[in-house]
Amino acid sequence: MPEPANPRRAEILGAAAELFARRGYHGASIGDLGRAVGLTGPALYRHFSGKDAVLAEMLLDISERLRAEGVRRAAAPDAAQALDSLLRGHIAFALDNPALITIHERELDNVPEPERHRIRRLQRAYVEEWVAVLRRLRPGTPDDRTRAAVHACFGLLNSTPRSAAGLDRSAMGDLLHAMARSALDAAL
Repeated sequence: MPEPANPRRAEILGAAAELFARRGYHGASIGDLGRAVGLTGPALYRHFSGKDAVLAEMLLDISERLRAEGVRRAAAPDAAQALDSLLRGHIAFALDNPALITIHERELDNVPEPERHRIRRLQRAYVEEWVAVLRRLRPGTPDDRTRAAVHACFGLLNSTPRSAAGLDRSAMGDLLHAMARSALDAAL
């Protein structure tokens, strides 16, 4: 996936992801976050209005990038190729960003509105990219079943904060791909 545009903000967001995943949003202060990137807590306010803004931008950024990448991958003319590409893209994200997965699972409710609403809207749009590809592969399957299967597949793929420790990245990626593809094929 493309990287965020501002490298300093990206550095802060990366440090915040690790810190929030390890300690929880409420267990990390602005001072802790500043120290993690070599700034004082107050100096961090030159980049973000507060800790909630860091969390919101972190989850908005990744939701926007996943959505954009999903649109690109789903556009493959062959539906099977599009699904394979979506799987590989999400697996790469899951293996490379376990902290973001942990934060999303635990901390989304700490994101202020309207950013939380925007994050959820982007995530629903990302799911719909998958649903559209699967609809092309299995046109007779009801959309609600397809959507449920996509969410269940994400549960499997997003298990990496807990499941990826025992295998190297390549082996884990292959395992996730085989399991997700088998699960989707069986469900639809």
